[in-house]
Amino acid sequence: MKAAPKPRSQGPAPTYAKPCNGIEVRHCHTLEEFEACSRMEREVWRSADIDRLPIPLYVVAAETGGQVLGAFEDQHLIGFTMAIAGWRDRKPYLHSHMTAVQYAYRDRGIGRLLKLFQRDDALARGISLIEWTFDPLVTKNAYFNFMRLGAIARRYIPNAYGFRSSPLHGALPTDRLVAQWHLRSPRVRRALAGKRPGPPFHKKCIHISIPAGVEDLKAADPPKAAQIQSEIRSQFTRWLAKKYAAIAVAPTQEGVDYILEPWKGVGAGRRL
Repeated sequence: MKAAPKPRSQGPAPTYAKPCNGIEVRHCHTLEEFEACSRMEREVWRSADIDRLPIPLYVVAAETGGQVLGAFEDQHLIGFTMAIAGWRDRKPYLHSHMTAVQYAYRDRGIGRLLKLFQRDDALARGISLIEWTFDPLVTKNAYFNFMRLGAIARRYIPNAYGFRSSPLHGALPTDRLVAQWHLRSPRVRRALAGKRPGPPFHKKCIHISIPAGVEDLKAADPPKAAQIQSEIRSQFTRWLAKKYAAIAVAPTQEGVDYILEPWKGVGAGRRL
């Protein structure tokens, strides 16, 4: 019997990233650092205590092959990412469960610094796939995931986490797309180099439109927001079942369109 091939590694896992504009990204290890992550979670999502991650879960993630990564300015935590280790199809991967950045540091590239460090750390350990979920109604996150990082999405999970207490969810079902970040793919390397992730859209591509202002409807008109969410859910589940993948977003006069294309799988798709 042949031995299973060892995962490819690109060197020792980084313990910290070279500071950028005074921001240092590194692994979190202490209870004090995990408690700071928990406080930031409460600040960002404003969830009831029952919906917040318990401190021991941060410990478990850090000690069992996952990640708790922090962005620090003068030793003050300003952002973090928490991922847990997974195993699928005889390969390891990371599920990046939560990423948060303090409001005062938004739109300064902190999230990207965290994701770049996350990628470097994963690759150094022979892990080539990171996944996470995101709300398809939040198109700003979709742009970051697809256009800036080079991720794709081939799964849609209706009400993935049940009804949560965070006001950010607006009492809607927690429908989620699953981002797949294939770390070694040409698509990802192009996106991280600031280039268009892939060639012009496939002639069979389809569009799923997200109207402008839909996030505001979560509070202003919940029934209307729920109706829009239901229509979007129906379109995504239909096309993803036909082996399409969401690969990009594009602005329109009415809002933002998701672009979906036929997808043949890892290693066979024209874009991966």
